[in-house]
Amino acid sequence: MSLQQRVIVKVPASTANLGPGFDTLGMALSLYAWLEMKPAEQTTFHLHGDHLTGLPTDKSNLIYEVAQMVFNEAGVSVPELEISMYSEIPLTRGLGSSASAIVGALSAANALIGTPLSDAKLLDMATSLEKHPDNVGASLYGGIITAAWDGSRVDHIRIEPHQDLQTLVIVPDFELSTSKARNVIPQQFDKSDVIHNISRSSLLVAALASGRLDMIQKAMSDRIHQPYRASLVPGMAEILEHAVSHGALGAALSGAGPTVLTLVDRHDTRKLELEQYLIDTMSREGIAASALWLDPDLDGVTVLPDQDESPFMDRVKGEVNA
Repeated sequence: MSLQQRVIVKVPASTANLGPGFDTLGMALSLYAWLEMKPAEQTTFHLHGDHLTGLPTDKSNLIYEVAQMVFNEAGVSVPELEISMYSEIPLTRGLGSSASAIVGALSAANALIGTPLSDAKLLDMATSLEKHPDNVGASLYGGIITAAWDGSRVDHIRIEPHQDLQTLVIVPDFELSTSKARNVIPQQFDKSDVIHNISRSSLLVAALASGRLDMIQKAMSDRIHQPYRASLVPGMAEILEHAVSHGALGAALSGAGPTVLTLVDRHDTRKLELEQYLIDTMSREGIAASALWLDPDLDGVTVLPDQDESPFMDRVKGEVNA
């Protein structure tokens, strides 16, 4: 085993489902978390940024637990760790915060001990923790991921996003737990609804893979989860129906929500109109929200060169000196 002195990884946020691809489609986004991991004499945590407030700072922390899973899988022992993290990704908003933490911890721990585990193994481990492969697959590989999980192994294909594809997400100022969002979905569906989603998700994958941005609007239609979650996110139903009239290629609830995602042609002249429409729609429901223009992340989780600590440390130092 080649034990490194320290490792820093950068891991992107993600959006899941993209409408009809429930638990199977994900896309990495240009919003990031940085994770530094070192062997230590005693386990300590340094969590920076508002998005990590309140998380455990002992060995019950998910990052520590996931790292130990990697060490156990590889047959090595690194019982004590110094872990530092800074994140731009808001918690419980449907932007893959838990998936990014899992993928970051897996990748950092794996790199710390010389990378004995393959990316495919890390994806299997991440999916077993997250219970669906869309967010973790996107954060691991970047781009767009379509994946199937049989309960132990993930099969996936990565799609390179079209160069003109951009996203605008509207992030409401309230949290929505994944468990609550899942509990409103029925256990059984009418056959016509199942066919509707199979056909649209198939069309969406083909449209994304071939760069047919003109097909995205019809392909993002969903009858499996979004109609049932609409009551949890005021304004969502209206946005899903009317966002394309204001310049979006299509719209969907991002993961379990409450963030709403719109796909946009980066050259469209109505981008400001679309942003204002999304903010105004939420505002009419009494919900404060922020708009973020994000690109698809193409790289997935990356281990930064040892000397390239600036993206991580600049943020930490900036917070300490503020």
